[in-house]
Amino acid sequence: MTDKIILVVTFIAFMTGCKASKTNTIAESNDPIATEVWKPVPIKVTPGAFNHLAPSDAIILYNGSDLNEWQQLDGREVTWISSDNELTVKSKSGDIRTKQSFGDCQLHIEWKSPNIIEGEGQNRGNSGIFFQDRYEVQVLDNFDNITYPNGQASAIYKQSIPLVNACKQPGAWQTYDIIYKAPVFDKSGKKVSSAFVTVMHNGVLTQNHVEIKGTTEYIGYPKNIAHGAAPIRLQDHNSAVGYRNIWIRKL
Repeated sequence: MTDKIILVVTFIAFMTGCKASKTNTIAESNDPIATEVWKPVPIKVTPGAFNHLAPSDAIILYNGSDLNEWQQLDGREVTWISSDNELTVKSKSGDIRTKQSFGDCQLHIEWKSPNIIEGEGQNRGNSGIFFQDRYEVQVLDNFDNITYPNGQASAIYKQSIPLVNACKQPGAWQTYDIIYKAPVFDKSGKKVSSAFVTVMHNGVLTQNHVEIKGTTEYIGYPKNIAHGAAPIRLQDHNSAVGYRNIWIRKL
């Protein structure tokens, strides 16, 4: 390379560097417009007015009477008891699940354990909320009831212990506000990204963006078989747990 060519290349590099430096200096110190992002514009959503009412873009899964969003696991009409704005587990009738399928979502659900205390450990006020029909957030009366911590209320069942025990007394209405991020599988069926969940129990953070290792298993370890969107499922665990004010937002 001749001295003349080297000189030209050096000059161009110098000028490019000067221009970039000047642009960066302007963006950082003199031009607020450089860091303004105008698109996309968030969709307007009207929040619920009070008492955990659903926002305007939510899907109402249970409003106190309508069970059209639910079915038994075999597709039959729901046999749980719906009265007085409450959906109560009918023991030994089986789990119920939504007719719609969901992936990433925000779920609000209110529940209460029976007023009359019966049993202990896992046999007291037991139910569960399953995301994508596979991953359980535990429902249990743990106000004054000892069990294994990764199986108590707001645990990711047998996977993640709650940060604290935020349970109210038996018979009191309790709330879960849950942010759920679905797992991702590639075309070969291999999991490339885990599910994650955040749980607020009665307004208290109990699961902070926790990784879900795989399916909820009573015996054995979590499994990771490829799947897509799937229903929300509520568990019949032979206890008359009540539910109300259930709504969900797709994310």
